[in-house]
Amino acid sequence: QVQLVESGGGSVQAGGSLRLSCAASGYTTRPVCMGWFRQAPGKEREGVATVYTRGTTTRYADSVKGRFTISRDNAKNTLYLQMNNLKPEDTAMYYCSATRGSCRWPLIERQFNYWGRGTQVTVSS
Repeated sequence: QVQLVESGGGSVQAGGSLRLSCAASGYTTRPVCMGWFRQAPGKEREGVATVYTRGTTTRYADSVKGRFTISRDNAKNTLYLQMNNLKPEDTAMYYCSATRGSCRWPLIERQFNYWGRGTQVTVSS
């Protein structure tokens, strides 16, 4: 059974940094695309960033470009999201996800086959 487990969330002040991790296990075949979504209270879940599990192609939502970096370590089956210069509007629950399909933007939830339970990020002003 595929499991995605996020960690690394927390509370920081604006301008601070956090690094999220997502440990994956249970795959029989490595997914093609992995990504991070986030959901703030009262808002829809939105795609933040994606990376192909082969190669280095990444893509980001406009709201995080230049501040967030997605990466993965296939040997460790771990996905990362380095978040710098955090803003209060980045406050949300962050979810790791994976799909057997391509990273297609704009991202929609149903494209993704597997989900973690999320890790909370809170940015204070």
